[in-house]
Amino acid sequence: MKGLMNSQKSASSERERTALSGWVMFPINILLLFGGGGMLVYSFTHGDQWLLGIVGIFAGLVCLVMLGGYFTLQPNEARLLLLFGQYKGTVRQSGFHWVNPFYSHLLRPKISLRARTLTVEKLKVNDKRGNPIEIAAVVVWRVEDTAQAAFDVDDYASYVHTQSETALRHLATAYSYDDGEEDEITLRSNVDAVSQALREELQQRLAKAGVAVDEARLTNLSYAPEIAQAMLRRQQAEAVIAARQKIVHGAVSMVAMALKELAEKDVVHLDDERKAAMVSNLLVVLCGESEVHPVVNAGTLYS
Repeated sequence: MKGLMNSQKSASSERERTALSGWVMFPINILLLFGGGGMLVYSFTHGDQWLLGIVGIFAGLVCLVMLGGYFTLQPNEARLLLLFGQYKGTVRQSGFHWVNPFYSHLLRPKISLRARTLTVEKLKVNDKRGNPIEIAAVVVWRVEDTAQAAFDVDDYASYVHTQSETALRHLATAYSYDDGEEDEITLRSNVDAVSQALREELQQRLAKAGVAVDEARLTNLSYAPEIAQAMLRRQQAEAVIAARQKIVHGAVSMVAMALKELAEKDVVHLDDERKAAMVSNLLVVLCGESEVHPVVNAGTLYS
């Protein structure tokens, strides 16, 4: 519990900071530059104005220092401001800005807030039933908290890649590829539910890095090559069985309907033996794979 509390306390939190417009400070900078240069030239031409020369030199130095406070940001970009190692805030507004030149913003790279796409290459793992499968995914993510991304992990982009692979492996072992129990979620049959579970797990893992997961979806799902042929034959057999079940169910329903219609409309009276023969013939016709060639009986049914 104590370790968990310390971990929570160490989490950084972004503080948005508003910077001055660079177009406001730029004329001041130009004024200091030319004003300092003019005072320095004037002090050289008038030997008794040494104090004015010192002021000119000071103005020139101030101008040079102020030049370090300018920076630009494009839309969906941010820059962190540090003052002697202490985090002071994050500028998110796009445009031409000026801040305290002693902020070490120039030493920190810009952080993109745009959505990024990570493709997790095909991984070979075992599903819940131990069958080797190959699985891949695509993750759409973006930086939401710049302070966490910069200070709580060493390299947030690499962190996202590693955690995405780990989450995908864990997801594959938590579900069966297919042929699950009743109402069981499987990888092949419930792609949307599995993708949502992957997104939620990734969000939990990447929250430490200040990253938001917009979307996560499976892009590849198949059995591993060594068992693919055997599983294909099993799937084909299951498909044949399912098709046969539907055919038999439909044939039985049609036979029952035929017998009922004949009895209700008093078309013909059949004893149990003739009904059994009729049912057998109809089932052969309806369930047979090859075309049936009927034989016309010119005599009576009882001959």
